[in-house]
Amino acid sequence: MGRRELDEAIEVLWEGATRFATLSLEERIGLLCAMRGGYARVAFRTVVASCRAKRIVLGTPLEGEEWSLGPWPILRQFRLLHASLSAMGRGQPPQLGEIGAVAGGRLSLETFPGSTLDSFLLPGVEAHVHLHAGLGLSAIEDRARYYRSLNHPERVTLVLGAGNAAAIPCMDVLTKLFNEGSVCLLKMHPLNSYLGPLYEEAFAIAIEQGFLRVVYGGADAGAYLSRHPGIGEIHVTGSAETYEEIVWGDSAGRARRKTTGRQMNDKPITSMLGCVTPVLVVPGPYLDQQLAYQASALAGAVAHNAGCNCTTPRLLVTPGDWAQRNAFLRHLEAALAAAPLRLAYYPGATDRWQFLAGRRAGVRFVGSTVGGMLPWTVVPDLEADDRNEPLFSLEPFCPVVSEVQVGSSDPVEFLDAAVDFVNDRVWGTLSVTLLVHPRTLADPEIAPAIERAIARLRYGTVGVNVWPQLSFALGSSPWGPHQSSTPADIQSGRGWVHNTPMLEHIEKVVIREELSFRRKQPYAAGHRAAHHLFRRLAWVERRAGWAGLPGVVEASFRG
Repeated sequence: MGRRELDEAIEVLWEGATRFATLSLEERIGLLCAMRGGYARVAFRTVVASCRAKRIVLGTPLEGEEWSLGPWPILRQFRLLHASLSAMGRGQPPQLGEIGAVAGGRLSLETFPGSTLDSFLLPGVEAHVHLHAGLGLSAIEDRARYYRSLNHPERVTLVLGAGNAAAIPCMDVLTKLFNEGSVCLLKMHPLNSYLGPLYEEAFAIAIEQGFLRVVYGGADAGAYLSRHPGIGEIHVTGSAETYEEIVWGDSAGRARRKTTGRQMNDKPITSMLGCVTPVLVVPGPYLDQQLAYQASALAGAVAHNAGCNCTTPRLLVTPGDWAQRNAFLRHLEAALAAAPLRLAYYPGATDRWQFLAGRRAGVRFVGSTVGGMLPWTVVPDLEADDRNEPLFSLEPFCPVVSEVQVGSSDPVEFLDAAVDFVNDRVWGTLSVTLLVHPRTLADPEIAPAIERAIARLRYGTVGVNVWPQLSFALGSSPWGPHQSSTPADIQSGRGWVHNTPMLEHIEKVVIREELSFRRKQPYAAGHRAAHHLFRRLAWVERRAGWAGLPGVVEASFRG
C-alpha cells in the first residue's frame, strides 16, 4: 500500500476514535458479538489458508496446529471478553477464581479453570496470576481500569502483526479494542498477509464504523507508520531487532543513543519479542516410560509450527551428573522421529539453522533436509561458562533445541543453579518450563525450593509440566514478558495482552498440569487426533456450551 492509502486509513481511524470513546458498554458488547459472529464464519477458511501456505494436508493431525494457532484461542478470547463485559453490565467485576498467596507473600489469583466446563476441557490444568510483592487485597479491585474511568481519551494504536500464527494479530487487536479502549490500525505481516482479507470480512462492522483498518506492506510501511504523527501508540509482536529499529533507529549510532537515552521514537510501545525459551528438567524418581512421556510432550512443543513459536523450547537445562540424562535425550530423539517434518516456511530459517547447528560437532539430526524441510536438530553438551555461545542469546526460530548441564543431580542445588543461569545468561523473559516428577512436587523438602524457583524466575509465564503456549491460548491468563526489562535492554518486551479478567499489577503467570502419565498432552508428538481435538475445542468456545464436550474427550483419548 502507498503512503497516501496509509494516511487515509489513519484519518478514518481518528474519526472513528471519537465515536469509539463515547460508546456505551452495551454498544461495546454489541460490537464484540458482531465481530465474534463474523470471525466464526471465516474461521475454517483461515485454517485452510494457513495450511495451504505451510503445505499442511487438511484432514491430517498437523491441521490441528492451525486450529490451535488460530480459531481456538481467538474464539475463546471472544467468549471470555463477552463474559467480562456482561458481568460489568450487571455491576459486577470480571470473574476470578480463588485468591491465595505464594512465596514472598504475593497474592495469587486463579484464572483457569474459570468454569466447570473448563475443568473438563483441560483436566488437571490450573493457571494463577501472581501480583507484585507488597500488594494487598485492594489491588484485586483495581481491574477493568478503562471501564471504571469516566474519561475515555481518543486513541489510535498501530498493531504490527506477527507472521507465524494466525491468532496473534486478532488477539492483539481485541486486547487493544476491548481492554484498553483504542481503535486499531492492523498492519499485516507480509508472510501471512493472505489472512488480511478474511479478517476484513470477519470484522467488517468494526471497519465500517472506523474502529479498525487492515493495511499491508513490508518493513518500509511499518517504519513509516511507526513514525506517523497520527499514531499514538504501538504494539509489536516480532523480533527484538524490529523494536530496536523503532525505538533506537538504525544500528549506526544505536549504542551511543542508548547511552544518552536519546530515543528515536518515544511513543508508548507494548511488545512481545520472542525468547530463547528454557526448559528446566528437575531430577526425580522417573520410570523409563515416564521419561518417555515427558519427552513426547517436549518434542511436540519443539516441532509445533516448524519450531517457529516464541514459546518453542530452545534450551534444555539438565542437572550435572544426572543418571537419566542420556535416556531422556534418547527418548526426545525418538519422540521427534514420530513428528512429521514441516516446511521451513519462515524467512531465514535455513540460514539460522545452518549457522546455529548445521556445522557443529556432536549435533544430532532427526530426519533430513528435503523438499524445503529441515530435520529436527538436537545440540547437546553446550558449555555453561561459554560467554560467546550463540544458542544462549539468539532465538533460532527453526527446529533446533539445545542442551546444557548446570548444578548437580540434587534437586535443590540444581534449581538454585538453573534459575541463576537462565536469569543471568539466557536471552529473553517471555516463558520458561519446569519438568518435575509428581512425587518430587510432593516432597516436603523439595517442594519449597520449587516454589522459590518459580518466584525467582524472571519470566512472564512459568509452566510446570505444561508448555507455556497453553497459557497464551487460554485468554483468561495475561500474556506477556516479565516486566523487568528497560527500553535499552528490552529482552522479550513490555506489556500484557489477552488478560480477559482485565487485571493490573501483574508480575507473572504460573500454569501447571497435574501429570497422570496416561493421557497424551494435546500437543504431544505423534498425537493422532490433534486435528479433531483442536477443531472441537474451537467450536465448544464458539457455542459456549456442553454439547461439544463428548467429542473433545473422545479426541483426547484417541491421541
